Amino acid sequence: MSVEITKLPSGLTIVTDTMPHLETAALGVWAGVGGRDEKPNEHGISHLLEHMAFKGTTRRSSREIVEEIEAVGGDLNAGTSTETTAYYARVMKADVPLALDVLSDILANPSFVPDELEREKGVIVQEIGAAQDTPDDVVFEHLNELCYPDQPMGRSLLGTAKTLKAFNRDMLRGYLSTHYRAPDMVVAAAGAVDHKRIVEDVTQKFASFDATPAPKPQAAMFGKGGSKVVHRELEQAHLTLALEGVPQTDPSLFSLQVFTNTLGGGMSSRLFQEVREKRGLCYSIYTFHAPYTDTGFFGLYTGTDPADAPEMMEVIVDVINDAVETLTEAEVARAKAQMKAGLLMALESCSSRAEQLARHVLAYGRPQTVEELVARIDAVSVESSRNAARALLSRSRPAVVALGSGRGLDTAVSFAEGLTQSKAKTLLH
Repeated sequence: MSVEITKLPSGLTIVTDTMPHLETAALGVWAGVGGRDEKPNEHGISHLLEHMAFKGTTRRSSREIVEEIEAVGGDLNAGTSTETTAYYARVMKADVPLALDVLSDILANPSFVPDELEREKGVIVQEIGAAQDTPDDVVFEHLNELCYPDQPMGRSLLGTAKTLKAFNRDMLRGYLSTHYRAPDMVVAAAGAVDHKRIVEDVTQKFASFDATPAPKPQAAMFGKGGSKVVHRELEQAHLTLALEGVPQTDPSLFSLQVFTNTLGGGMSSRLFQEVREKRGLCYSIYTFHAPYTDTGFFGLYTGTDPADAPEMMEVIVDVINDAVETLTEAEVARAKAQMKAGLLMALESCSSRAEQLARHVLAYGRPQTVEELVARIDAVSVESSRNAARALLSRSRPAVVALGSGRGLDTAVSFAEGLTQSKAKTLLH
């Protein structure tokens, strides 16, 4: 088996997948901290910390960080999400030690130079402005607030101009020290890698990280649903709908994912065929399910002409309610094939593989084998998908947000109440 895993005495986990046919490697550090770990006065600090990682250390300037990696043809990047923050590199086989040295340096020895900090805060303010000019970003911000009211999960990852202004180097150091702890960190690598050598390097270079676990975030509480119309002069009406999904470890996760894919996961999905192909009401429509540690988020998005918004939402509700009870063997088989293909295609990319390994360790404590994952997909049946869909509709009231102009938006969101729990609860018993 090419996957190897080592847990250091500090609690930091190292997981690798050696892919002998490759001459390059992807590696990174995944920390189990993200937007949901922030206190109100820390809103946006996870994302700012990720940005500041590349802005200089006690050993390297910001320019030296990128020049060292790009001088060997590699690249560096990072990303912040609700529950994780990742710092990763892609390099040639011989340069894996260099990449590890840079990654450890930016996390263990950040300088947080005041001038760089102020400059990067300004960059993120520009990023916030760009997001506010993107309607499908704005509508999901409002939807998250509705689904997770007065909680970190309901806030945007970027923060606000006000919260960013208050951050200083001491706050960044404190947040890094509190949340970047060895038991909550994973170093993952895939491709042309040597597990033993990586373990030796990580043991030395990550020795400074505290061995006690980081504090856990507050439990997520999905809201009471309801609707919101955000009026803005736009060409299109942007419609979103959400329901409470299931956590990463829920037994019905794969069955719900199959239902989600048959409903709006591709061009053959029911919503795409009915709403776009048959009625021509939109350009884009899709559904997704995002599982977290202790909750899940089922979401739907589409954009349409404001005058067509009421018809659009009425059709969406009808299609969802109908799919719960009329899902077919052919649809389930197609969704399962798509999931397996996506899984296997990801194995062909060392970057995707490294990320998958890290996320598995953070979510499940170990990497899941391809055979395990395929077996879980194969175990999904029409009935298990229908049951997962029934549970989805009974678990929460829908949360609906419409963004745009025109009187039809209020009518559109009211149609979402047709996605009733009473019908689903009746079907469950």
